[in-house]
Parts: sequence; structure tokens; C-alpha cells
Amino acid sequence: MSKYRRALPQLGGRLFLSDGGIETTLIFHDGLELPYFAAFDLLRTPEGTDALRRYFRSYAALAAKHGTGLILESATWRASADWASKLRYTSDQLADANLKAVSLLEDIRRESETDRTPVVISGCVGPRGDGYVPDQAMSEADAAQYHRAQIETFAASAADMVCAITMNYTAEAAGIARAARHAAMPVAISFTVETDGRLPTGQTLKDAIATVDASTDSYPSYYMINCAHPTHFKSVLDGGESWTRRIRGLRANASRMSHAELNEAPALDEGDPVELGRQYAALTGRLGWVNVLGGCCGTDDRHVDQIARTCAPLFTA
Repeated sequence: MSKYRRALPQLGGRLFLSDGGIETTLIFHDGLELPYFAAFDLLRTPEGTDALRRYFRSYAALAAKHGTGLILESATWRASADWASKLRYTSDQLADANLKAVSLLEDIRRESETDRTPVVISGCVGPRGDGYVPDQAMSEADAAQYHRAQIETFAASAADMVCAITMNYTAEAAGIARAARHAAMPVAISFTVETDGRLPTGQTLKDAIATVDASTDSYPSYYMINCAHPTHFKSVLDGGESWTRRIRGLRANASRMSHAELNEAPALDEGDPVELGRQYAALTGRLGWVNVLGGCCGTDDRHVDQIARTCAPLFTA
């Protein structure tokens, strides 16, 4: 059963780490094949399950090392109906994969959680279409209906919350929030932005958050930014306007490339972990309410280690 669903500990303000770029780590560092970036498909085999277990254990070790909380995000970004059908999963097999993904994180929590390091399990929900391009735009109602099965599966598991990662337009984000509310699940919404700090639709981050909040009676527990480099969104957050207090999490890319450039890149751009850590510290130093920190494309445990090194002192000062 869920341990923190009624009161998410990351809302208390202490530092929580999350993982880095799971798909890029598994593909480029571990040499694994992930059709359609579907990390959940590794759960088909003991070897794949072991690879996921090693991956998450590395972040549990970082949280223990730095004395932070930890959010374990399930390997289910692609574990929704349209993507699963490409991999020939039945609806029952898909539900089982989502449950297995959470069960694996339960094992990690049992191994690693202490009073010093609370561990939150989050059911990861990804976009129905491409993560960078809103090419299959749905209405809010259609998005709620599409994502409901996965979210209800998480509600029946030990997941404490759901997190919608790499949202690129507001109707899908709002639909996910509606489905989460229907399932009585806390939800975080993570938008991706382009190099100008705007959503791929051209909408400002401020307007996107306001739109979702207005449509859902501010149901999301908080918002995040992921799959963009800090230099892409730093200026958007610099003013510290009141709306930015809805943003609690950052999961940046290692690379400064645009989404289009990343799609065409022949090799992984790992950026500079030390520089990335400093950029996170600069942001969180100004925005003290941002306390959920991890990485996205190109990042791994080295980057998150540097983020923790630079940011943890800001939370203990």
C-alpha cells in the first residue's frame, strides 16, 4: 500500500533527489535496446529487471550519501496503451508491467529508506505522442480517458503519487490531472520547454501553469520542468514571480542542444556535470521552494551527485 499518498514529504521543503535520464543511461551506458524508449519493456526478462534494479539502486545510494529524500520514478514513461500496442502488449500485460515497475521500486524502498532518507514512489506517466512535439493533441476529456487506465493501475499499487513527465501542451497535462483526481492520486505535472523557455506550442510556462490550474481547481500538487537545459528556462524563472512558486522540481538535460538538435545528434551529449550542478545551485539559491532535483536526457548518477553536492548545503544552511 501507499506510504505517503496522503501527505507527500517533499512538500515539506527538504531536498529530494530523483534519478537522471533513465532511457539515455540504459541505451548509451548499459548498451541495452529500448524500442520506442520503452524502459518498462525490460521487465519482460530477469536480466532487464536486474538492469533497472541496478539503475535505481545507484540513486538510492546517492540519497543516502547526501542525506536527502528520494523520489523513485517508475520506468513507465512509455507504458500507456498506444506505445504498448507497438510492442504487442495486451491491456492485461500492460497493467502487469506497470505494477511490476512499482513493485521493483518497493524493493528499493525497503532496502534503502531511513528516517534520514524518506523514499517516495512515483508512477511515471508520459505523453501519448512524441515527447518533443504535440503531434497528437487531445482535448482534456480525451486525455483524461486515455491516461486513466495507467493512473488507476498506479492507484491500486504502492505508488504514492503520479508524475506526468515531458508534457508539451496543456490539454494533455490537465487531462492527466483530472484522471489523477478521479483516482484520488496526488499528481505533479512536468512541462518541457524549448530554448526560449516556452512550451513547444509557443505558450509561456506561466500561462501553461495558469491554464492547468484554472481547469483543475489547482489540483496538481506542484509543477516541474524537464528535458531542457537550465540556460533554456533560467530567464523565465529569474524574476521570482508568484506563479513560479508552483514549480517545485527541476529535471534538466545535460545538453544545451534544442530538441530538434537532440533528435539529430549522432552521439550522447553528456554536458558538464560540475557546471550543471552549479547551474542548479544558482537557480535553487534564488528559488528556495524548488526542492525536487534530478536530471533528464544525457544525465546519469554523476550529474545528480554534483547537483546534490552543490544544492544540499543550501537546504541545511
